[in-house]
Amino acid sequence: MLSWLAPIIVFGLVVFVHELGHFIAAKLTGVYAPRFSIGFGPSLLKKRFGETEYVLAALPLGGYVRMASREDEATAFLEGGSENSATTPGSPKDGFDPDAMIPFGPKPIPESRWFESKPLPARLFIMLAGVTMNAVLAYVIYVGLLLRSGIPTLIPVATAVTPGKPAAQAGIQAGDSIVSLNGTPLKNWEALLDSIGASPGIPLTLGIVRQSRPLTIHVTPAAEIAPDPRTGQRKRLGRIGMAATVAFKPVSAGNAFGEAWRLTLDNGGRIFSTLQALISSGAGVSDLGGPIAIAQVSVQAARGGIETLLALIALISINVAVFNLLPIPILDGGQIVLNVAETIKGSAFSARTRERILRGGLVLIGLLFVTVMFNDISRNMQSIVHLVGRLFGKSA
Repeated sequence: MLSWLAPIIVFGLVVFVHELGHFIAAKLTGVYAPRFSIGFGPSLLKKRFGETEYVLAALPLGGYVRMASREDEATAFLEGGSENSATTPGSPKDGFDPDAMIPFGPKPIPESRWFESKPLPARLFIMLAGVTMNAVLAYVIYVGLLLRSGIPTLIPVATAVTPGKPAAQAGIQAGDSIVSLNGTPLKNWEALLDSIGASPGIPLTLGIVRQSRPLTIHVTPAAEIAPDPRTGQRKRLGRIGMAATVAFKPVSAGNAFGEAWRLTLDNGGRIFSTLQALISSGAGVSDLGGPIAIAQVSVQAARGGIETLLALIALISINVAVFNLLPIPILDGGQIVLNVAETIKGSAFSARTRERILRGGLVLIGLLFVTVMFNDISRNMQSIVHLVGRLFGKSA
């Protein structure tokens, strides 16, 4: 049950909040938005309040908002299917109303209610509202977690040691406290991490306390190509295969709001730096994860408790915000660039030009999807082979 519920909560909440941002902004700017759906696929429940029909669909992985737009056909195809069009008349089964506007009735949509009729600032407000809501979701989660548990701080106590890695080979065990490095008292985990990262292949001497007993252990970090913990850029770093313990320092209500803002900005900055390194050099493509990876992490987070799951939702929400700002045509960032370019040009691009731009965006997203799915399947190939073997009775 958890393997299904956790991914639905993570995917659904993050995408739903994103679309809710677009919907609220459309309402505030006067753009006609006849449909807001929680989920995709066949409708389970739907009810029209005012000029908007609210839908609960069968697949609760996010949702979509339909706005009156000249590009309605393409938008409907990308987000919810042509049957969800905002600019063509609906059928009687959708609750046809002779006094309502299209798609619920025969009345035409006023020119002032179309998305394209709004000035550029209003359109930018609508397009940026989705990523803004994702950032707000992460911020609210961080505030709640800080008020409940305090500020998370990594301390130099081994919470896990990876078998076969230098730390395990040197004899370090979970629960060991690292108190000194090369004879110098250790201030914090960051100092230890920086020293290990800067010392691939160089022996280090660690002073350790294990069950109140002092020990001296010699360990040589292995060289690995990994993301820099501060910049997110991949480089050659020393690693020993040991994870730090997370401790929590109590924080006042006033400080929680400021600290949550810092966490939101820091995580967004790291994600942006990682994307920048990926785009500029292609480094780290094999580390990208897709739906399978997110589902697996979601299940693991749910098993770790509600706080771990919420922290994952906050991180993915920031990821969605940053990713949507990329200047790819079918993403918010691409639509922003397109609208600004049309404003500078003084007229809209032709339908043929827009179609070419949209197809280019679809190709890029398609390539990204194939890449992350390939990575997901490659990482899980052993499990897939075992599953196929069990299904066909070929495993020992």
